[in-house]
Amino acid sequence: MTIDPGYRVVIGLETHVQLKTASKMFCRTSAAYASAPPNTLVCPICLGMPGVLPVINAAAVDLTIMTGLALHSEIPPHAKFDRKNYAYPDLMKWYQISQYDLPLCVGGWLEINADGETRRIDITRVHLEEDTAKLTHVVGDDGQPASLIDVNRSGVPLMEIVSEPDITSAAEAMAYGLKLRNILRWLGVSTANMQDGALRIDANVSVWPSGAEVGNAKVEVKNMNSFRALGQALDYEIERQIALYERGERLVQETRGWDEAAARTVPQRTKEYAHDYRYFPEPDLPPLSITRERVQGLAARMPELPDAVRQRLVGELGVAATDADELIEDRDLTAYTLDVIERHGGPAAEVVTWVLQDVRRLLNARELDVADIPIDAASMARLLGLRAKGDLSTTMAGTVLEEMFATGKSPEEIVAARGRQISDTDALVEIAREVMAANPQAVADYHAGKDRAIQFLMGQVMRRTRGQANPGKVTELLRVELGGNGGA
Repeated sequence: MTIDPGYRVVIGLETHVQLKTASKMFCRTSAAYASAPPNTLVCPICLGMPGVLPVINAAAVDLTIMTGLALHSEIPPHAKFDRKNYAYPDLMKWYQISQYDLPLCVGGWLEINADGETRRIDITRVHLEEDTAKLTHVVGDDGQPASLIDVNRSGVPLMEIVSEPDITSAAEAMAYGLKLRNILRWLGVSTANMQDGALRIDANVSVWPSGAEVGNAKVEVKNMNSFRALGQALDYEIERQIALYERGERLVQETRGWDEAAARTVPQRTKEYAHDYRYFPEPDLPPLSITRERVQGLAARMPELPDAVRQRLVGELGVAATDADELIEDRDLTAYTLDVIERHGGPAAEVVTWVLQDVRRLLNARELDVADIPIDAASMARLLGLRAKGDLSTTMAGTVLEEMFATGKSPEEIVAARGRQISDTDALVEIAREVMAANPQAVADYHAGKDRAIQFLMGQVMRRTRGQANPGKVTELLRVELGGNGGA
């Protein structure tokens, strides 16, 4: 979307991330709610019963600090939890335990690439809170609307990453979200699957006339369950706000939801201000003291992050930038590929191509995760080694790979049974002459300038050798035997 130069777009994103912990944020109840029957993973704390006392989940605190380190945030020595007060049916206590003025992580930045430009988006804070219950809106047997509540999600650790309003387009917002998702997955702090609700992005959007020092009201946009929906919702909202300005109408500060079917944002409720929540320190939880030793220990556990891996792939190993970008979206696939590269010793770009195209195709066809791949990195490296030595053509190597997936056999076993690529010049010349003698019309067509005839002759050679002839050498020998370059 091209934005009218008469207007300036200001976007800030609030990203909510469900953390991968065994238990909930303030109790021992399992956090694995996704596949559980409704209202089965609950306890008095999840239900907000009076008189219960929360206990802080230390693992959730550690995962939040690690995220802050990855985002270049400062980790202050002191943090605390606060009560965020508001009444809503999915909030069991009618307040949420969150963080306000002393979060776990302060500041930071994330570098993105969008619209051919690299930009740094500043981070305001990364803080920790509890998730709410889940409401499902239905129509009852009597035809009346009803809302069903599932408390299983209530209390699941929820990390919130708040950006500065530095984002200026839907494309930048999508790039920010995708980059953040990669980092979260590489750290192992969350599945970050938007379709499962493990990653939820809310956008605050404001459109200002160019040159204005102060903008108009901002609108919060929710209910975007994919990056595509995020981009569509922001483009729609930008156009809607510009149209309001053009008509001289007042923009209302409100929360709007993205209606996927109608492809538009719709009003939900008036947008609250921070003072409406009446924050105050959570009286049932002690302040947190984050020691330097704890932060250093967590920093030591950090894996190599996607940007560093991408730089190594492109700068040191010669992998195309587009291939590197595609590969690092999956940490496990990247680790597998780097292992193959190290064992193979050949061109890294070739290994990446095989993994992205052939290995991933076979994984998808069999609905397998990388952890369940039936070919270890050593076997994959040996297969590519056989191809590099000329024992296998590209087509033959692909066939061997498929059999390795299906049977778990080594490449050497399969090649021993199927045979190697035929590259012997004398053997190929004899077969080529036999094919030419059997197909005089194709030979005549070639001499008449129809260069495609050589492709037919090569196909006949490949057929006679059951696909084992070296195709490059066959083409070369046919041209020599035919005595010219035909129509070339």
